[in-house]
Amino acid sequence: MTKSQELPVEKLRFTCDEASLAFETTKTVPPLEVMIGQKRAVKAVEFGLFSKSSGYNIFISGRVGTGRITYAENAVRKVSILEGDKRRDWCYVNNFENASQPIALSLAAGLGSSLRHDMQELVEYLKTDIAKIFSGDEYEKAKNDLVKDFQDKRAIVIEEFNREAESLGIQPQWSSTGFTGLPLLEGKVISNEDFQKLEREEREKIEKKALEVHEKAMEVVRMLQHLEREVRDEVKLLDGKVGLFAVGHFIEELKNKYQEYPDVVTYLEAVKQDIVKNIDDFKPKGMDEDQNPFMLFRQGMQEPSKNKYNVNLLVDNRDREGAPVIVEVNPTYYNLLGRVEYENRMGVVSTDYTMIKAGALHRANGGYLILNARDVLSNVGAWEALKRVLKTRKLYIENLGEQYGMLAMASLKPAAMPIDVKVILIGSPQIYYLLYNHDEDFGKLFKVHADFDVQMDNNEENVQKMVGFISSTVQRKGLKDFDRGAVAKVVEHAARLACSQNKLTTRFNEVVELLCEADTWATMDNSIVVSAHHIRKAIEEKRYRANKYEERLQEMFAEGKFLMDTAEEKVGQVNGLAVMAVGEYMFGKPSRITANTYLGKSGIVNIERETKMSGSSHTKGVLTLSGYLGEKYAQNQPLALTASLTFEQTYEGVDGDSASSTELYAILSSLAELPIKQYIAVTGSVNQKGEIQPIGGATEKIEGFFAVCKLKGLTGRQGVMIPYQNVDELTLNDEVVDAVREGEFHIYPVKTIDEGIEILTGTPAGEKRADGSYADGTVHALVKRKLKAYMDTLIKIGKSAEGDKA
Repeated sequence: MTKSQELPVEKLRFTCDEASLAFETTKTVPPLEVMIGQKRAVKAVEFGLFSKSSGYNIFISGRVGTGRITYAENAVRKVSILEGDKRRDWCYVNNFENASQPIALSLAAGLGSSLRHDMQELVEYLKTDIAKIFSGDEYEKAKNDLVKDFQDKRAIVIEEFNREAESLGIQPQWSSTGFTGLPLLEGKVISNEDFQKLEREEREKIEKKALEVHEKAMEVVRMLQHLEREVRDEVKLLDGKVGLFAVGHFIEELKNKYQEYPDVVTYLEAVKQDIVKNIDDFKPKGMDEDQNPFMLFRQGMQEPSKNKYNVNLLVDNRDREGAPVIVEVNPTYYNLLGRVEYENRMGVVSTDYTMIKAGALHRANGGYLILNARDVLSNVGAWEALKRVLKTRKLYIENLGEQYGMLAMASLKPAAMPIDVKVILIGSPQIYYLLYNHDEDFGKLFKVHADFDVQMDNNEENVQKMVGFISSTVQRKGLKDFDRGAVAKVVEHAARLACSQNKLTTRFNEVVELLCEADTWATMDNSIVVSAHHIRKAIEEKRYRANKYEERLQEMFAEGKFLMDTAEEKVGQVNGLAVMAVGEYMFGKPSRITANTYLGKSGIVNIERETKMSGSSHTKGVLTLSGYLGEKYAQNQPLALTASLTFEQTYEGVDGDSASSTELYAILSSLAELPIKQYIAVTGSVNQKGEIQPIGGATEKIEGFFAVCKLKGLTGRQGVMIPYQNVDELTLNDEVVDAVREGEFHIYPVKTIDEGIEILTGTPAGEKRADGSYADGTVHALVKRKLKAYMDTLIKIGKSAEGDKA
């Protein structure tokens, strides 16, 4: 093993050059105003926002903390201002022909509030001025004239009838119950007894005249009823004229004011006609009626007639700048589509158009609506309702219970409102592909997909943008200023979060958490600025809060409960490395891998697979080893080999192929009978050609083995062997880097199994000669000799068995 095989210190992690940061503290750094690291997603969102065609709604996917929601809000608000004034106010007003179907009115922003105020003034005017007009002398005189004319006509008719009846010998008697005719004899009323004493002929003559008078009386009654109807109509016509005179000019002024809106003008005309039609509602009420308890009960049951002229201002955009941008954090069915509320009046549930409440789609009409996809999908009826609105471009306010057949009751059916809204859904990639594959409408309605990445290139431009992001976060959250060293440490930690020296994380939420926690430690340290040691402190303390289970494992290694040799050399035994995750915290866990080889035909026996503890990826990795052994050693003879492999002291499932090279090293060591250095741990996948393939979690694995070596004592020989492709992914902590710098720990990148076995055994792997043989003393020569011995033994046993049988 030569020094040139080791990885130099400068390649163990990304180091941010403080000299490239031209500032002392973030106080002088201009804040970031653009999105960084999401060029593809930003272009997709911008295209979706400016596209006006139907169906170009946007789905933004990505991991939590990548700035999806913040960017979406900022981008949409900028576009909404650039689009100009598209704001509209929406109102619901009474439908005087069918009160159960309120009418929707659309006006320019601010005019909805103006219309509501104008109608409130009209109602106040109806309550006061019309009552005064009907209480005035002019109206009373005109009404009295009509009544007097009726009374004069009535008196004339009755007087003529009375004269005619008396001429026939009948005296008419009028009462509240009707007409009665009394017979006259010599000009005097005779009693019933005297009438019975008259001669029969005389009585019949009087009865005939009485019947004639009674028939004429019925004609008079009908004539009087007709006169009453006429006077009532004339009074009503007078009331209408007075009412029209009172409100006509007011309504005409409103018509002129809203002449650009035909629907509003039509509504105002309907208001005028309804006022004239129901003018009695505005006359002063008598004291008897006001104090009648039955009338009070009736008023409690019924809405006052004057309220039907109120305007329900559903959407008020007068104070909004640009197109509306709505972020609905609780997208239930009713919060999206609105609702019709009910109230209990005297034990009776009732509603009216003034109790219609707006939903997020109403408020976002003409603009943009931002929703969390998971929240929409988890609320009953919300997703289907949203799709229905986007497909029909109309919004109906309906009761959810009626749609599912759970409830049927008389309710309002407000007129449908035309909808022009662009929806931005935010969710995970899994939700996007789930909807795309299983919802036939999704691809038609959400044609723009913006996928936020979790990392960006680590270059000078993005480093400077990261500095601007730190400055803007400091200003936005009121944190202490960060000095140059602190900013450099944050950038280095961003590389660690991205698991690459060539990338920086775009999970800005985790960066913000680090900034806030470092600010807290600086405050506790009574420091006026945040320095590099505060960043290190924040990282260490966050790790300490989460690494309880890692410490428990370290204690078990220290106590010898987990067997791990970090100093000796042993045959068929290698220290492998795995990664464990507890919530958001990941750490490396060394594991002993052993291999035993012996004569047989079973090939490689994976004990984890046999006990059903092996995952599919791990099983594939083990089967790959058979291909390597066959290609390397069985070109001229079959493999007479059984090799058992296992992860020692593993009591849970094993998956992944990152230990396949480690398992191969253990088999080669067992066959060649060469001891492997236990102080060098191994990770890496291998293919059938013996090439080492990259794995994940290289940083955590190295730090995990270093922690065990530190517990057992650093000897200066310990280290980790990794695939060379993972070198640029190393972001090791200060402790490991310092140990490598001091020569107490080593990192070995390898490309092939041959390189790895030479490092682990100190023996040359050997080059294959033209005749297929290897130089004596090399690893492959020793392995091949052992396999040939197995085969010779197997042949000998076979011949012996045949001899015995003969």
